[in-house]
Amino acid sequence: MTKIGIVLGSTRPGRMGDQVARWVHERAEQRTDAEFELIDLRDHPLPHLEEPPGFSGQYEDERTRAWAAVVAACDGFVFVTPEYNHSVPGVLKNAMDHVHIEWNTKAAGFVSYGGVGGARSVEQLRLVCGALQLADVAPQVTLPLATEFENRTVFKPGEYQLAALDTVLDHVVAWSTALAPLRSGDAEAAIRGRLDEIVGGLRTKDLDALRKVYAPDVRSFDVEPPLEHAGVDAKLKNWAKVFTFFEKVDYELRDLNVVVSGDLAVGHGFGRVSGTLHTGVAADGMWVRVTFVFRKTGGDWLIVHDQASVPFDMATGQGVVDLQP
Repeated sequence: MTKIGIVLGSTRPGRMGDQVARWVHERAEQRTDAEFELIDLRDHPLPHLEEPPGFSGQYEDERTRAWAAVVAACDGFVFVTPEYNHSVPGVLKNAMDHVHIEWNTKAAGFVSYGGVGGARSVEQLRLVCGALQLADVAPQVTLPLATEFENRTVFKPGEYQLAALDTVLDHVVAWSTALAPLRSGDAEAAIRGRLDEIVGGLRTKDLDALRKVYAPDVRSFDVEPPLEHAGVDAKLKNWAKVFTFFEKVDYELRDLNVVVSGDLAVGHGFGRVSGTLHTGVAADGMWVRVTFVFRKTGGDWLIVHDQASVPFDMATGQGVVDLQP
C-alpha cells in the first residue's frame, strides 16, 4: 500500500506544529487508500549538514543513514511547516538537504501555519521540492494564527479546513501512486547495479567490495554445506573459499528478473562461476538457479538472503549440474 509520511517540520520549544500534525494524522488515518506515518524531526536530530553531496545514496553519518531509511520508506509526504521570518524552518531545510535520491519521484503536499498561514514558507519549499524531484501538488492548507488558533496558541481549526485537508491528501495519494512506476524503475536499475558490483568484486577478488552489497545479517543458502551461511562474515568466507580454487574468477548472470515492492525486492535467474584454476586449467563451472532478496536500508539496496541450487535426479538422488539455461 502507498505510504505517506507526515513530516512535522519544527523542533522549536513551545511549537504549535505538533497540534497541527496530529490533526493531519488523525484525519489521514480515516482513509483506506494509503498508509500514513507521523514523522517528527525531533526524533531525527541531524547535525548541521556534514555530509558530502548525497546524489549517490551513500552516507557516512549513522544519523543520516537512519534518516535516509525513514524517507526512503515513504512514497509521498505531507509537510507540516510553520513560517519563520518569512521562510522555511532551518531544521526542515537541513533535513531535506541531508538526503537526495530518497526524495526523488515522490509527491509532496503542504499544511502550513503562521501569521499569514505559512504561505511564504510553502513558496520556498516548492522550489526545494523541484530540486529534489518531488512533485509538489497544487492544493495546500494554510492556517493563519488569527483565525485557526485560539489566543494564537491553541489550534482550533474551522470545519471548512477539513475539506481543504482532504483535497491535499487526495492529490498526494494520487500523485504518489501515479509515480510508483518511476520509483520501481529506479529501484530495479539500482538493484541490477548492485549485482554488477558482485560480478566486479568476484572478478577482482575484492572481499571488501563484496561486503558492501550484503546486509550484516544476510542468510545464504548456497550449493555448498552447511545448509545455511548466517551473517556477512560467513558469506564472505564462502566466497574466499572460491578464490582459493581459482587464479582468475568470472561470474555470469543470465535471464535475471527483478520485482520491487516497497523496501523489498527479489531477483531470480541463473548464475555461473567459472574461470581459470591455479593449475592453469580452464573451468567452465555449472549453471545454478539463483535468487536474491534485497532490502532497502539507509538508501542502499542490500542482499538479506540469497540462494543457489541445482535440480536433482530423483532416481539417483544426485544433483544435475550439466543443464544449460
